[in-house]
Amino acid sequence: MIVIAGPCVIEGEEEVLSIARKLCSTARFLKDNDIDFVFKASFDKANRSSINSYRGVNIEQAVDIFKQIQLMGLKTTTDIHEPWQAEVISECVDIIQIPAFLSRQTDLLEAAAKTGKPVNVKKGQFMAPEDMNNVISKLKHFGCSHLYLTERGTFFGYGHLVNDMTSIVKMKSTGFPVIFDATHSVQEPGGLGETSGGNRRFVVPLAKAALAIGADGLFFEAHPDPDNALSDGPNMLKLDEFDDVLKGLLSIQD
Repeated sequence: MIVIAGPCVIEGEEEVLSIARKLCSTARFLKDNDIDFVFKASFDKANRSSINSYRGVNIEQAVDIFKQIQLMGLKTTTDIHEPWQAEVISECVDIIQIPAFLSRQTDLLEAAAKTGKPVNVKKGQFMAPEDMNNVISKLKHFGCSHLYLTERGTFFGYGHLVNDMTSIVKMKSTGFPVIFDATHSVQEPGGLGETSGGNRRFVVPLAKAALAIGADGLFFEAHPDPDNALSDGPNMLKLDEFDDVLKGLLSIQD
């Protein structure tokens, strides 16, 4: 099993390093339970709803920050939005993430695959689980055989997502590990006008359901103060409560 977690976006070097240090103890706890941990943070939220929204830091800063986090003993991952970013970011991450909105972009998948790093592709909110077979074919064509698929909800009208847990079962039939993104699954795209809304009280119940049906991993975003976070606050977990959430979920895995 694998757990991927961290803040939505790098809001500043000191804050993200502080979060990483906090998650080092989480990683040790998970390792004791034979669960792999990977630290996640975006460096550029290129798909923000509004031009006024915070996006992140430049890629050079991100590389330096992720290398510092790796020196703490944590594995790392982040998402890329343009093909040229793949080679640069591969210097400092253990897994390259492909965002849901870009999950079918052949040039992006090719660039990620050619780094030789494992690739985690989030299933587009507009895609059927069976459609991920085409994504897998693209990655394998370009030389990637170590990959993950992530379920993060499906559009249900405007501004709402639903979670079809059979999607996890269907994607597991590909033979590749399937991760459930518990926090983005409760997102309400564009729900606050210039930003997305969400409802974090559904995060844990959905994570339990995903584990019960056979998910190979879980993805969470956590922040010291979600209500004042610069991105995705409404659906992020509180960092101080994250370990307790994980301990509760381990009983489902057992």
